[in-house]
Amino acid sequence: MLNRIYRLAAPRVFEPVVVDQPLGPDSVVVRPTYLSICNADQRYYQGRRSSEVLARKLPMALIHEGVGTVVHDGSGALAAGQRVVMVPNAPREHDACRAENYLETSCFSGSGSDGFMQEYVVLPPERLVVLPDGVEDPVAAFTELVSVAMHAITRFDSLAHDDRSTLGIWGDGNLGFIVSLLLRLRYPDAAIVVFGRNRYKLADFTFADKTLLTCEADRTLRVDHAFECCGGDGSASAIDQMIGAVRPEGTLSLLGVSENPVPIDTRSVLEKGLRLFGSSRSGLEDFRAVAELYRSHPEALRYLGGLVGSVVVADSIASMNRAFEADLRKPMGKTIMEWLA
Repeated sequence: MLNRIYRLAAPRVFEPVVVDQPLGPDSVVVRPTYLSICNADQRYYQGRRSSEVLARKLPMALIHEGVGTVVHDGSGALAAGQRVVMVPNAPREHDACRAENYLETSCFSGSGSDGFMQEYVVLPPERLVVLPDGVEDPVAAFTELVSVAMHAITRFDSLAHDDRSTLGIWGDGNLGFIVSLLLRLRYPDAAIVVFGRNRYKLADFTFADKTLLTCEADRTLRVDHAFECCGGDGSASAIDQMIGAVRPEGTLSLLGVSENPVPIDTRSVLEKGLRLFGSSRSGLEDFRAVAELYRSHPEALRYLGGLVGSVVVADSIASMNRAFEADLRKPMGKTIMEWLA
């Protein structure tokens, strides 16, 4: 099958290439419909990865957050026309001790292989999750990001002690919003406290019990467990404040991506007996859990819908660049491409 792929050849340069896409007997052909731009995509687009990484990975199609429509399914598991979320993680082996997103042999779309900026995406049926009715396409587009939050909270469930009276979330961006929302739904009796740097962003966390600017936070405030959702330059100060705020034997869940090493106050970590653990990406079971969340908590869709910052029609190279440039200027929310290329 001939397939057109839009690859990033160099920072800010997209180039279309037509490839002969092989199809297996069980392959599912999906036509992408809505794609969501992630900070990881922007790091490639802007050339903010190291020169070694860019030389090794480019040219490559970007985007790992997306939804599409089934065109053909050789396995018979899905029907033509069904809306599906595409799972970007492709494990090449099974390990009973590790989640698929931590296997060194797993391949990730838009990082280790071509992402979803393609005319058609070919995947096995087990890498697709059917969307429940009532989920609008722009929200469905960033289901992968919701699954990342779901994965982190599932790990937290298994690692943290049982006292979860007060949960602190550091970060007022998209990830912090989603993690806080899912914690609100998972632990309705817990006090959800969100720490951020921007008062206007914190105003959107209407489901939280309390929101605080990090610069104004009372040093006597204590939480049982904490989630770091800042990444970048904000990671160091967030982790330092979290270590001070978490009660003894609490957990710190680290989700933010930082390009540079982050110093950690190990003396306080040891004195308090804290547990720090990292969470990255997600797997099929996390996507399925999010689909069930959409079904069981439709009110969550209203909150998630508030994260849709803009929807940009992408039907040409120029419009793809416009979408990525618009995403750079957004103060909050997700930039979604209505994929017509």
